[in-house]
Amino acid sequence: MTNDTPKELNPDQEIGRLIDEVMSSSLTDEQYRKKMQRRKEVQDKRIADAVPEKGLIIVNTGNGKGKTTAALGMVLRSLGHGYKVAIVQFIKGSWEPSEKRVFSYWEDQIEFHAMGEGFTWETQDRDRDLDKASAAWEKSLEYIRNPDFHLVLLDEINIALKMAYLPVEDVLAGLAQKPANKHVILTGRGAPAALIERADLVTEMTLVKHPFRDQGVKAQPGIEY
Repeated sequence: MTNDTPKELNPDQEIGRLIDEVMSSSLTDEQYRKKMQRRKEVQDKRIADAVPEKGLIIVNTGNGKGKTTAALGMVLRSLGHGYKVAIVQFIKGSWEPSEKRVFSYWEDQIEFHAMGEGFTWETQDRDRDLDKASAAWEKSLEYIRNPDFHLVLLDEINIALKMAYLPVEDVLAGLAQKPANKHVILTGRGAPAALIERADLVTEMTLVKHPFRDQGVKAQPGIEY
């Protein structure tokens, strides 16, 4: 098979070009097969060249829904592999989330600490919010440093950083203390630039439509909590 791919294309660019080309209805079956064969070659090489394992710093941020939900999906995967997981909630501590009840089935693998007292407009006490955020961060550090825990979820910590309840420098210094193979997820809107720069994986949830904002629909069980 002739490789007509320009040498300057990196794997992402080449895969993008191949996807664009196979979407063309003018390709013959043989041309389509060759394009997909080349895409497989590129992808297989990327996988072969990849680093086998690395503990990741993962940031889920943005104004859209799903930041914590996506993180809990990773928690579930880790539990399924038999790993130990810790969850520290920085803001939503006044809730009794359904996820906590579900995760009780893995009580030998998971530790869950809801250490906030609810949303900042509910508490209306900055000093108390500062104290709660500091205590939650100290608890988080215990799990970040502990090699027995494969995954640590710091839920809504980005909001604590945005509100200046925690210095971002302290959080970055704490993340630097994690074992090499440990994964840490930090969720919440408004993640600071320094944290985004340090992270290995960053996803920004984009708000397009929201039932509460657009229709006045309250939070519902099974969807929001």
